[in-house]
Amino acid sequence: MRILANREIKRLFLAVSGIWLANLLLAESSVWLLCQKFSIELMLFSLLTLGAVWAVCIRYFRCQDADMEQAVQQINEYLAGNINSRIECDREGELFRLFHTINSLAAVLNTHAANEHREKEFLKNMISDISHQLKTPLAALNIYNGLLQSEAEGAPAVRELVSLSEQELDRMETLIQNLLTITKLDAGSVVLEKEQENVAEIMRDVELRFATRARQEQKELVLCGPEELFLLCDRDWLMEAIGNVVKNALDHTGERDTVRLEWKALPTFVQITVMDNGSGIHPEDLYHIFKRFYRSRFSKDRQGLGLGLPLAKAIVEAHGGTIEADSEWGKGSAFTMNFPIPT
Repeated sequence: MRILANREIKRLFLAVSGIWLANLLLAESSVWLLCQKFSIELMLFSLLTLGAVWAVCIRYFRCQDADMEQAVQQINEYLAGNINSRIECDREGELFRLFHTINSLAAVLNTHAANEHREKEFLKNMISDISHQLKTPLAALNIYNGLLQSEAEGAPAVRELVSLSEQELDRMETLIQNLLTITKLDAGSVVLEKEQENVAEIMRDVELRFATRARQEQKELVLCGPEELFLLCDRDWLMEAIGNVVKNALDHTGERDTVRLEWKALPTFVQITVMDNGSGIHPEDLYHIFKRFYRSRFSKDRQGLGLGLPLAKAIVEAHGGTIEADSEWGKGSAFTMNFPIPT
Protein backbone atom coordinates (compact mmCIF):
# COMPACT_ATOMS: atom_id res chain seq x y z
CA MET A 1 0.00 0.00 0.00
CA ARG A 2 1.59 3.22 -1.20
CA ILE A 3 0.27 5.48 1.57
CA LEU A 4 2.13 3.37 4.13
CA ALA A 5 5.38 4.33 2.40
CA ASN A 6 5.02 7.65 4.25
CA ARG A 7 6.80 7.24 7.58
CA GLU A 8 4.49 9.58 9.48
CA ILE A 9 1.35 7.80 8.24
CA LYS A 10 2.87 4.45 9.12
CA ARG A 11 3.58 5.72 12.63
CA LEU A 12 -0.03 6.94 12.91
CA PHE A 13 -1.41 3.50 12.01
CA LEU A 14 0.97 1.82 14.45
CA ALA A 15 -0.08 4.26 17.18
CA VAL A 16 -3.81 3.60 16.53
CA SER A 17 -3.18 -0.14 16.55
CA GLY A 18 -1.18 0.12 19.78
CA ILE A 19 -3.92 2.14 21.50
CA TRP A 20 -6.52 -0.38 20.29
CA LEU A 21 -4.49 -3.31 21.60
CA ALA A 22 -3.96 -1.59 24.98
CA ASN A 23 -7.72 -0.89 25.32
CA LEU A 24 -8.55 -4.47 24.35
CA LEU A 25 -6.17 -5.90 26.93
CA LEU A 26 -7.52 -3.54 29.58
CA ALA A 27 -11.12 -4.43 28.75
CA GLU A 28 -10.44 -8.19 28.71
CA SER A 29 -8.57 -7.91 32.00
CA SER A 30 -11.57 -6.17 33.56
CA VAL A 31 -13.92 -8.88 32.23
CA TRP A 32 -11.62 -11.58 33.60
CA LEU A 33 -11.56 -9.99 37.04
CA LEU A 34 -15.37 -9.76 37.09
CA CYS A 35 -16.38 -13.01 35.34
CA GLN A 36 -13.25 -15.16 35.39
CA LYS A 37 -13.39 -15.58 31.58
CA PHE A 38 -12.51 -13.79 28.34
CA SER A 39 -15.21 -12.13 26.24
CA ILE A 40 -15.28 -13.26 22.62
CA GLU A 41 -17.97 -10.66 21.85
CA LEU A 42 -15.78 -7.86 23.19
CA MET A 43 -12.84 -9.01 21.11
CA LEU A 44 -14.97 -9.17 17.93
CA PHE A 45 -16.42 -5.72 18.63
CA SER A 46 -12.93 -4.32 19.15
CA LEU A 47 -11.70 -5.89 15.90
CA LEU A 48 -14.67 -4.38 14.01
CA THR A 49 -13.93 -0.99 15.59
CA LEU A 50 -10.26 -1.21 14.61
CA GLY A 51 -11.22 -2.22 11.07
CA ALA A 52 -13.62 0.72 10.77
CA VAL A 53 -10.98 3.17 12.04
CA TRP A 54 -8.42 1.74 9.60
CA ALA A 55 -10.89 1.94 6.71
CA VAL A 56 -11.73 5.58 7.46
CA CYS A 57 -8.05 6.51 7.79
CA ILE A 58 -7.08 4.67 4.60
CA ARG A 59 -9.91 6.34 2.67
CA TYR A 60 -8.89 9.76 4.00
CA PHE A 61 -5.20 9.32 3.13
CA ARG A 62 -6.02 7.87 -0.30
CA CYS A 63 -8.11 10.95 -1.09
CA GLN A 64 -5.30 13.16 0.15
CA ASP A 65 -2.78 11.17 -1.90
CA ALA A 66 -4.95 11.60 -5.01
CA ASP A 67 -5.09 15.36 -4.39
CA MET A 68 -1.32 15.44 -4.02
CA GLU A 69 -0.85 13.45 -7.23
CA GLN A 70 -3.10 15.87 -9.08
CA ALA A 71 -1.10 18.78 -7.66
CA VAL A 72 2.22 17.21 -8.67
CA GLN A 73 0.90 16.58 -12.17
CA GLN A 74 -0.19 20.21 -12.57
CA ILE A 75 3.13 21.49 -11.21
CA ASN A 76 5.04 19.26 -13.66
CA GLU A 77 2.88 20.59 -16.52
CA TYR A 78 3.70 24.14 -15.41
CA LEU A 79 7.40 23.31 -15.31
CA ALA A 80 7.10 21.76 -18.79
CA GLY A 81 5.91 25.09 -20.17
CA ASN A 82 2.13 25.18 -19.69
CA ILE A 83 1.89 28.50 -17.84
CA ASN A 84 -1.90 28.17 -17.51
CA SER A 85 -1.67 24.95 -15.50
CA ARG A 86 -3.30 25.32 -12.05
CA ILE A 87 -4.11 23.07 -9.07
CA GLU A 88 -7.76 22.63 -8.11
CA CYS A 89 -8.25 24.30 -4.73
CA ASP A 90 -11.99 24.88 -4.39
CA ARG A 91 -12.33 22.97 -1.10
CA GLU A 92 -11.59 23.84 2.51
CA GLY A 93 -8.56 22.70 4.46
CA GLU A 94 -4.91 23.44 5.04
CA LEU A 95 -3.83 21.36 2.04
CA PHE A 96 -6.02 23.40 -0.30
CA ARG A 97 -4.73 26.62 1.27
CA LEU A 98 -1.28 25.40 0.23
CA PHE A 99 -2.56 24.66 -3.29
CA HIS A 100 -4.08 28.15 -3.49
CA THR A 101 -0.74 29.67 -2.44
CA ILE A 102 1.06 27.64 -5.15
CA ASN A 103 -1.44 28.91 -7.75
CA SER A 104 -0.83 32.46 -6.55
CA LEU A 105 2.91 31.91 -6.83
CA ALA A 106 2.46 30.64 -10.41
CA ALA A 107 0.43 33.74 -11.27
CA VAL A 108 3.12 36.01 -9.81
CA LEU A 109 5.84 34.14 -11.73
CA ASN A 110 3.84 34.51 -14.94
CA THR A 111 3.49 38.24 -14.31
CA HIS A 112 7.22 38.61 -13.66
CA ALA A 113 8.03 36.55 -16.78
CA ALA A 114 5.67 38.70 -18.89
CA ASN A 115 7.18 41.89 -17.50
CA GLU A 116 10.71 40.61 -18.12
CA HIS A 117 9.76 39.64 -21.68
CA ARG A 118 8.32 43.11 -22.29
CA GLU A 119 11.42 44.73 -20.86
CA LYS A 120 13.67 42.61 -23.04
CA GLU A 121 11.58 43.40 -26.10
CA PHE A 122 11.68 47.10 -25.25
CA LEU A 123 15.44 46.97 -24.73
CA LYS A 124 15.94 45.02 -27.95
CA ASN A 125 13.81 47.43 -29.96
CA MET A 126 15.38 50.48 -28.36
CA ILE A 127 18.95 49.34 -29.00
CA SER A 128 17.98 48.22 -32.49
CA ASP A 129 16.48 51.64 -33.22
CA ILE A 130 19.48 53.44 -31.75
CA SER A 131 21.86 51.23 -33.70
CA HIS A 132 20.06 51.87 -36.97
CA GLN A 133 19.92 55.58 -36.25
CA LEU A 134 23.65 55.61 -35.56
CA LYS A 135 24.52 53.71 -38.73
CA THR A 136 23.51 56.60 -40.99
CA PRO A 137 25.75 59.27 -39.43
CA LEU A 138 28.48 56.67 -38.99
CA ALA A 139 28.40 55.86 -42.70
CA ALA A 140 28.54 59.59 -43.47
CA LEU A 141 31.52 60.03 -41.14
CA ASN A 142 33.32 57.16 -42.87
CA ILE A 143 32.75 58.85 -46.23
CA TYR A 144 33.99 62.21 -44.91
CA ASN A 145 36.96 60.50 -43.34
CA GLY A 146 37.82 58.84 -46.66
CA LEU A 147 37.64 62.20 -48.45
CA LEU A 148 39.92 63.78 -45.87
CA GLN A 149 42.36 60.91 -46.24
CA SER A 150 42.56 61.43 -49.99
CA GLU A 151 43.11 65.20 -49.53
CA ALA A 152 45.79 64.81 -46.84
CA GLU A 153 48.55 63.36 -49.00
CA GLY A 154 50.94 66.22 -48.32
CA ALA A 155 50.01 66.81 -44.69
CA PRO A 156 51.40 64.08 -42.39
CA ALA A 157 49.78 65.55 -39.27
CA VAL A 158 46.34 65.57 -40.89
CA ARG A 159 46.87 62.07 -42.25
CA GLU A 160 47.70 60.81 -38.76
CA LEU A 161 44.56 62.42 -37.32
CA VAL A 162 42.48 60.88 -40.11
CA SER A 163 43.98 57.47 -39.34
CA LEU A 164 43.11 57.82 -35.65
CA SER A 165 39.62 58.96 -36.62
CA GLU A 166 39.21 55.85 -38.78
CA GLN A 167 40.19 53.61 -35.87
CA GLU A 168 37.63 55.24 -33.60
CA LEU A 169 34.93 54.94 -36.27
CA ASP A 170 35.74 51.23 -36.60
CA ARG A 171 35.43 50.85 -32.83
CA MET A 172 32.05 52.59 -32.88
CA GLU A 173 30.80 50.30 -35.65
CA THR A 174 32.00 47.20 -33.77
CA LEU A 175 30.36 48.42 -30.57
CA ILE A 176 27.02 49.00 -32.32
CA GLN A 177 27.08 45.56 -33.94
CA ASN A 178 28.01 43.81 -30.69
CA LEU A 179 25.36 45.66 -28.71
CA LEU A 180 22.73 44.73 -31.26
CA THR A 181 23.83 41.08 -31.32
CA ILE A 182 24.03 40.62 -27.56
CA THR A 183 20.64 42.26 -27.08
CA LYS A 184 19.08 39.87 -29.59
CA LEU A 185 20.61 36.95 -27.71
CA ASP A 186 19.27 38.26 -24.40
CA ALA A 187 15.78 38.70 -25.82
CA GLY A 188 15.80 35.17 -27.27
CA SER A 189 15.04 36.47 -30.75
CA VAL A 190 18.01 34.65 -32.29
CA VAL A 191 17.09 31.29 -33.83
CA LEU A 192 20.09 28.99 -34.07
CA GLU A 193 20.20 26.96 -37.30
CA LYS A 194 21.92 23.90 -35.90
CA GLU A 195 23.49 21.28 -38.15
CA GLN A 196 26.20 18.67 -37.77
CA GLU A 197 29.40 20.60 -38.46
CA ASN A 198 33.01 19.46 -38.73
CA VAL A 199 34.88 21.12 -35.85
CA ALA A 200 38.25 20.98 -37.66
CA GLU A 201 36.83 22.92 -40.62
CA ILE A 202 35.35 25.55 -38.29
CA MET A 203 38.70 25.99 -36.55
CA ARG A 204 40.52 26.35 -39.90
CA ASP A 205 38.04 29.05 -40.91
CA VAL A 206 38.71 30.85 -37.62
CA GLU A 207 42.46 30.59 -38.25
CA LEU A 208 42.03 31.98 -41.76
CA ARG A 209 40.08 34.93 -40.36
CA PHE A 210 42.98 35.95 -38.08
CA ALA A 211 45.93 34.72 -40.17
CA THR A 212 46.74 38.17 -41.61
CA ARG A 213 46.68 39.87 -38.24
CA ALA A 214 48.80 37.13 -36.63
CA ARG A 215 51.34 37.40 -39.42
CA GLN A 216 51.53 41.20 -39.17
CA GLU A 217 51.96 41.02 -35.38
CA GLN A 218 54.48 38.13 -35.65
CA LYS A 219 52.30 35.75 -33.64
CA GLU A 220 51.61 32.09 -34.30
CA LEU A 221 48.24 30.36 -34.55
CA VAL A 222 48.41 26.60 -33.88
CA LEU A 223 45.58 24.12 -34.49
CA CYS A 224 45.41 20.73 -32.77
CA GLY A 225 42.55 18.25 -32.89
CA PRO A 226 40.99 15.30 -34.73
CA GLU A 227 39.79 15.74 -38.31
CA GLU A 228 36.58 13.71 -37.92
CA LEU A 229 34.83 15.38 -35.01
CA PHE A 230 31.33 16.73 -35.51
CA LEU A 231 29.23 19.06 -33.40
CA LEU A 232 25.55 20.01 -33.63
CA CYS A 233 25.75 23.80 -33.81
CA ASP A 234 25.07 26.96 -35.75
CA ARG A 235 28.32 27.36 -37.69
CA ASP A 236 28.24 31.14 -38.10
CA TRP A 237 27.35 31.86 -34.49
CA LEU A 238 29.90 29.36 -33.16
CA MET A 239 32.62 30.94 -35.31
CA GLU A 240 31.61 34.32 -33.89
CA ALA A 241 32.06 33.03 -30.33
CA ILE A 242 35.39 31.30 -30.95
CA GLY A 243 36.58 34.27 -33.00
CA ASN A 244 35.92 36.63 -30.09
CA VAL A 245 37.96 34.41 -27.77
CA VAL A 246 40.82 34.20 -30.30
CA LYS A 247 40.73 37.98 -30.79
CA ASN A 248 40.97 38.43 -27.02
CA ALA A 249 44.00 36.10 -26.98
CA LEU A 250 45.69 38.06 -29.78
CA ASP A 251 44.97 41.33 -27.95
CA HIS A 252 46.89 40.06 -24.91
CA THR A 253 49.90 38.44 -26.56
CA GLY A 254 53.13 39.91 -27.87
CA GLU A 255 55.53 39.20 -30.72
CA ARG A 256 56.51 35.53 -31.14
CA ASP A 257 53.76 34.46 -28.74
CA THR A 258 51.47 31.56 -29.60
CA VAL A 259 47.70 31.16 -29.63
CA ARG A 260 46.73 27.48 -29.62
CA LEU A 261 43.30 26.16 -30.64
CA GLU A 262 42.54 22.63 -29.46
CA TRP A 263 39.43 20.49 -29.77
CA LYS A 264 38.59 16.96 -28.64
CA ALA A 265 35.68 14.65 -27.90
CA LEU A 266 34.95 13.64 -24.31
CA PRO A 267 32.31 11.08 -23.22
CA THR A 268 29.44 13.58 -22.93
CA PHE A 269 30.60 16.76 -24.66
CA VAL A 270 32.88 18.31 -27.26
CA GLN A 271 35.57 20.52 -25.75
CA ILE A 272 37.18 23.48 -27.53
CA THR A 273 40.07 25.30 -25.86
CA VAL A 274 41.82 28.53 -26.83
CA MET A 275 45.17 28.91 -25.07
CA ASP A 276 47.89 31.53 -25.23
CA ASN A 277 51.21 32.29 -23.54
CA GLY A 278 50.58 36.01 -23.28
CA SER A 279 50.17 38.36 -20.34
CA GLY A 280 47.47 36.30 -18.62
CA ILE A 281 44.59 37.53 -16.49
CA HIS A 282 45.11 39.07 -13.08
CA PRO A 283 43.46 37.02 -10.28
CA GLU A 284 41.39 40.08 -9.37
CA ASP A 285 39.86 40.10 -12.86
CA LEU A 286 39.34 36.38 -13.43
CA TYR A 287 35.79 36.30 -12.04
CA HIS A 288 34.71 39.46 -13.87
CA ILE A 289 35.97 38.98 -17.41
CA PHE A 290 32.58 37.81 -18.74
CA LYS A 291 30.82 40.94 -17.44
CA ARG A 292 29.82 43.46 -20.06
CA PHE A 293 32.05 46.52 -20.46
CA TYR A 294 34.39 45.25 -17.75
CA ARG A 295 37.83 46.79 -18.13
CA SER A 296 40.74 45.62 -16.06
CA ARG A 297 43.03 48.18 -14.48
CA PHE A 298 45.89 45.70 -15.02
CA SER A 299 45.35 45.19 -18.74
CA LYS A 300 47.53 46.98 -21.29
CA ASP A 301 44.76 46.71 -23.91
CA ARG A 302 43.02 50.09 -24.08
CA GLN A 303 41.18 49.48 -27.36
CA GLY A 304 38.84 46.69 -26.25
CA LEU A 305 35.15 47.37 -25.74
CA GLY A 306 34.50 44.80 -23.01
CA LEU A 307 31.86 43.01 -25.09
CA GLY A 308 33.79 40.27 -26.90
CA LEU A 309 33.93 37.72 -24.08
CA PRO A 310 30.36 38.39 -22.82
CA LEU A 311 29.14 37.91 -26.39
CA ALA A 312 31.09 34.66 -26.69
CA LYS A 313 29.58 33.47 -23.40
CA ALA A 314 26.04 34.31 -24.56
CA ILE A 315 26.53 32.39 -27.82
CA VAL A 316 28.05 29.35 -26.10
CA GLU A 317 25.21 29.25 -23.56
CA ALA A 318 22.66 29.61 -26.38
CA HIS A 319 24.12 26.32 -27.67
CA GLY A 320 23.59 24.76 -24.24
CA GLY A 321 27.32 24.87 -23.49
CA THR A 322 29.57 26.44 -20.89
CA ILE A 323 32.70 28.57 -21.05
CA GLU A 324 35.25 29.12 -18.32
CA ALA A 325 38.61 30.81 -18.04
CA ASP A 326 41.81 29.71 -16.35
CA SER A 327 44.89 31.88 -16.22
CA GLU A 328 48.20 32.50 -14.53
CA TRP A 329 49.19 36.14 -14.35
CA GLY A 330 52.12 36.81 -16.66
CA LYS A 331 52.14 33.30 -18.18
CA GLY A 332 49.01 33.01 -20.30
CA SER A 333 45.35 32.06 -20.32
CA ALA A 334 43.09 29.21 -21.41
CA PHE A 335 39.41 29.50 -22.32
CA THR A 336 37.55 26.19 -22.33
CA MET A 337 34.19 25.75 -24.08
CA ASN A 338 32.18 22.57 -23.47
CA PHE A 339 29.27 21.67 -25.75
CA PRO A 340 27.01 18.75 -24.76
CA ILE A 341 26.61 15.88 -27.20
CA PRO A 342 22.86 15.25 -27.84
CA THR A 343 21.72 11.80 -26.73
